[in-house]
Amino acid sequence: MKNLKYLLFFLLACWLLVSCTSSSPQKEENNSTKAQQTKAEPADSEQSYTQFIPSLVKIESFNKGRFLESETAFFVGKQEIVCRLSMLENATDARITPFDEEKAYAISGYLAVDRINNLALLKVEGVQRDPIPLYPGIVPKTAKSIYLTKPQSNTLPLHRGQVLDYSTVSGVKQYRVDNLFRSKSYGTPVFVSNLQCIGLGYSEVVTYENQNLVIPSTYIAALLAKKSENAQKLENLRTQASQAMSEANSRIKGLRIETDYGNIQIRLFNETPEYRDNFVRLVRENYYDSLLIHRVIKGFGIQSGAADTRYAGPNDLVGWKGPGYSLPAHIIPTFFHRRGMIGSPRKPDRGNSKRRSDGSQFYIVTGRVYSDSELDAIEEENEHRFTADQRRIYKIEGGAPHLDGTYTIFGEVVNGLHVADEIVKLQTDEDFRPIENIRIKKVTIID
Repeated sequence: MKNLKYLLFFLLACWLLVSCTSSSPQKEENNSTKAQQTKAEPADSEQSYTQFIPSLVKIESFNKGRFLESETAFFVGKQEIVCRLSMLENATDARITPFDEEKAYAISGYLAVDRINNLALLKVEGVQRDPIPLYPGIVPKTAKSIYLTKPQSNTLPLHRGQVLDYSTVSGVKQYRVDNLFRSKSYGTPVFVSNLQCIGLGYSEVVTYENQNLVIPSTYIAALLAKKSENAQKLENLRTQASQAMSEANSRIKGLRIETDYGNIQIRLFNETPEYRDNFVRLVRENYYDSLLIHRVIKGFGIQSGAADTRYAGPNDLVGWKGPGYSLPAHIIPTFFHRRGMIGSPRKPDRGNSKRRSDGSQFYIVTGRVYSDSELDAIEEENEHRFTADQRRIYKIEGGAPHLDGTYTIFGEVVNGLHVADEIVKLQTDEDFRPIENIRIKKVTIID
């Protein structure tokens, strides 16, 4: 009986020992699995993106108190936000409301714009936030793309998709994604799974099909790099300059166009103030920097200013994209297309009966010499009469008389016309685009 008691005690002790040792690995395994699950938690989880909510805002634009548009924007500096430039058209002021509060803050003005890529960098008053981290390069095709909208009932909506490609769309390089952007989410930052922003999302109809697009973060970074120290008034972005700005422009002595072939100095005519003011505003925005001289015609001249040429590849069709607006014709009879004149191209009369000019493109006349018989034929065809002085100049100096009376002239070359003469000799393709890329490096104002 005593031996039986010892046997039972020994069996109980063994059972307890096995039970304890067997439960310990199970506990370690559970802890290990939990750790692995935590480590493997995807970077694009709702919790991961919560950190960005304070840096996202609703932006509203106004014209003297009248509401214009509302979209999304986001901080890319402590007090700088980026948004679509198009939403500020005709705006005199704007304000933002961060996603994490109800208070609105005023926009003091713009620090830089990129009209070709439809971007504006704005300065905010009274609030500072952490900037959204920008992806430094180009993401590969099939990368996951995510954007967020304002939290609803403590839930952060994540809108997931995929990068379809990185290609030229409407004359500029953009991402195409399969995320669906709605009008109020235009301007939203679009992320990849490493929690970096690949650009600014929006939607647009391209070739009769709705496309969901992302303006790359590299363009936003370039905008930050060229920002001015002092904010400019939003109303300075309007196509029509204020009276004070127009008067200041009338005192500008000239402008220097720096090209790969040399410099061309020009002056703008005060007799065509809307064209002068528009050209000067685009120069201040650095719009012309790095654009191609995309059209070269012997016996006529050279042409530049097309928005679709900055990133154009060798086989891209260029010369059709402007800044998003046109200008009313302003034809002054005393101005004629002698050598060195600067004019504004336009679409043909069919579909453009008012002969409105392109908003940014310009041509410089190198021209050729004409005979009396050629001038007679042009007069008859165009129902336009040349003065005796104009005839003399066309026969001795040359120009492009076939454009007189139908195209707006707004300036002239004062130095460096020989540069245009050299460029006009270049070999071109069938669309008159030079085989060799010739760019405008920059245009500067001469005070």
